[in-house]
Amino acid sequence: MPAPLITKTASGLFCEAGDFHIDAWGKVDRNILTHGHSDHARPGATRYLCSTSGKEIIRHRLGKDITLDTVDFGEVLDINGVRVSLHPAGHLLGSAQIRVEKAGEVWVVTGDYKIEPDETCEAFELVPCHTIITECTFGLPIYRWRSTHIIASEINQWWRENQALGLNSIIVAYSLGKAQRVLKILDDSIGPILLHGATHAMTQVYRDSGVALPATLHATAEVAKEHRGNALIIAPGSALDTTWARKFDPSRVAAVSGWMSVRGHRRRAGVDRGFVLSDHVDWPGLHSTLDACGASHIIATHGFTGPLVRYLHDAGRSAEALETRFGSEDRPDAEALAEPAAEAIDQPSDVLAFGDET
Repeated sequence: MPAPLITKTASGLFCEAGDFHIDAWGKVDRNILTHGHSDHARPGATRYLCSTSGKEIIRHRLGKDITLDTVDFGEVLDINGVRVSLHPAGHLLGSAQIRVEKAGEVWVVTGDYKIEPDETCEAFELVPCHTIITECTFGLPIYRWRSTHIIASEINQWWRENQALGLNSIIVAYSLGKAQRVLKILDDSIGPILLHGATHAMTQVYRDSGVALPATLHATAEVAKEHRGNALIIAPGSALDTTWARKFDPSRVAAVSGWMSVRGHRRRAGVDRGFVLSDHVDWPGLHSTLDACGASHIIATHGFTGPLVRYLHDAGRSAEALETRFGSEDRPDAEALAEPAAEAIDQPSDVLAFGDET
């Protein structure tokens, strides 16, 4: 059996043959990035490489002065005799899977990915390989996503209902990726759409990168007063329970996340409504990807690695877990969320049924 192409070091995932890291969490010489979320794109590398379409996001997150090389999706680079190419991951704009090949042996690092359609980013591309290092953020059978069109209809109807009661609608969504995906599916004929400052800045990066999105307003105090009881506001979770958020009262608050599949998560988030829309692959999508890529060995990371590996072993597949410092960008507290997930396994009634409002 050939030596592993990618191993874990104190600084992160490392390809010794090519002398480069992938999504390193320590100071390294050369770092190939899957995408711009802060658990994957960290400062400290001498030189970075990312997809061409993701470069503005990376510069926004890590600074304009970083040394950044870019490569188009599918273009093959030779790095010290190792063939490296980036392929769409479908997670957010410019997100990539990293394909690494040496002497005919192919490994793929998925980063974060989803296979559902998303008009704000490139569609996921299946990459055949011998070994896959896959995320499994939602690696439990309870996590199964419904169509984006259904979720869009539910969000827009919730906005209309709140508007009829003279209430603003606040959507909690991570500022990079999730906020833009939510914005894209909103019906802007209902009313004005306002963006928190952090969301506004990242959305402008998307617009500058060529992604068409509905018109929005920066959610200042003056704009809040002008559109009281009529608007939908998109903001990160950190903005709740602040003076800024209170400017939009009276309001109702909803969170948009895959974690909203479990009622306990919504209770802990302290929101009025939860919409299940994730930028990570769900349980069926995870297994369809693992089956179709043809990998003979599966390495699971950042998520429910233990349950996934046990499931794969029971199915007669070669699999192992790998501990990393990656996580879920919209998961505020891993320990708090692991508990209700366990409850959902023991008590299936805790999983939100389709259309469940309670």
